[in-house]
Amino acid sequence: MSLLVVGLSHHSAPVDLLERAALSPDAVEKLLAEVHAAEQIGEAVALVTCNRMEFYADVATFHGGVDEVSELLAHYVDANVATFTSHVYLHYEDSAISHLFHVASGLDSMVVGESQILGQVREAYRFAQAAGTTGRVLGEVFQAALRVGKRSHAETGIDAAQRSVITAGLAQVAPDGVAGLRGLVVGAGSMAALAATTLARGDAEVVVAGRTSERARRLARSVGGTAVALPDLLHALAAADVVISCTGAPEVLLTAELVEQALAARPERPLRVLDVALPHDVDPAVRDLPGVLLADLATLAGHGDVAAPAAEVAAVRAIVADELAAFLSGRRQAMVAPTVVALRAMAADVVARELARLDGRLPELDEYARAEIAATVRRVVEKLLHPPTVRIKELAAEPGGASYEAALRELFALDRRTVEAVIRPTAEPDVGGLA
Repeated sequence: MSLLVVGLSHHSAPVDLLERAALSPDAVEKLLAEVHAAEQIGEAVALVTCNRMEFYADVATFHGGVDEVSELLAHYVDANVATFTSHVYLHYEDSAISHLFHVASGLDSMVVGESQILGQVREAYRFAQAAGTTGRVLGEVFQAALRVGKRSHAETGIDAAQRSVITAGLAQVAPDGVAGLRGLVVGAGSMAALAATTLARGDAEVVVAGRTSERARRLARSVGGTAVALPDLLHALAAADVVISCTGAPEVLLTAELVEQALAARPERPLRVLDVALPHDVDPAVRDLPGVLLADLATLAGHGDVAAPAAEVAAVRAIVADELAAFLSGRRQAMVAPTVVALRAMAADVVARELARLDGRLPELDEYARAEIAATVRRVVEKLLHPPTVRIKELAAEPGGASYEAALRELFALDRRTVEAVIRPTAEPDVGGLA
């Protein structure tokens, strides 16, 4: 089995396709189950955020895995397979591991260095664990990726400015800051919590409007703000200076008509709107209304303000490179271990057969002599096997090490099924301790 990544993100796909890929948790769970049930797939994890949809899978073959995963994803986002695959990126084996490490560290994010992605990677893995679609292979890779992300933020200043999609968006619609402004957050989920916290830290007054009044009240209380119900959205809009919408609702919430009505009640005051939802919460026609400044994920993508300092990016890249080299080296060594075990098992079997033959030929030998002969034969075999098995482990840790493992199997006529028979399943790693 081999690791494959099939993904869409702001790097590869237009916003309208990403909007269709912004699946609900129920849809993600159903799709993950279907991917996992596919013939070529052994394990699977889905990472779906506001600007990416990625499936990590342990696959039997590259082409078979790509075809099965792509067809399922295209169906769920209601796209032609050919159109869908034209926007997909693929990573395989070492490249797949490298990609996940870059994602977890924030290097692949729209806002480079943002820390939210680390929690999203952790939750994606826990989601797959709960769904029963992952095991030892992806468990080890995700455990390592979470360690990389944690190191990146602990050992560098990559997120010292607490950059996020929210801060990048506010830099566009409110470049002079939000101090003293009335901020309205539409939504009450994790992104809304980040929005409310960011506004509060900027000394803005915070109002939260959510579908679930209790969740909205809890969020508002956490930042010293107030909550309103969605039916009161018009009045809240009329009173707001800055609006951040991030509900994930399937339909547009802030229509051009609604915003126009709000503007009529607040002449001479500009309205700054940030839409970070997929699908979008704000009607694009709002952009054309006088007195409105609108930014969304489409305008944020590729914007210069989202870049992190070059020195911090370089520091994180060094951590990723260091962790990747260590992980791949350990992975290659682990791959050769079953062959070494199988070789030693074969040697032990040969020794046992020859000692049994000696017993038949020389029945008059006493127990002491038998024990000395047996110990001598085992020492000879051990001394002959020790240098090549130590060396093969060293060579396996280097790039291309798989060829040495194959050569060892060929030289000693080790059947692949014999090698695979010595592999025993191990417990899946627990990521609970990686905060």
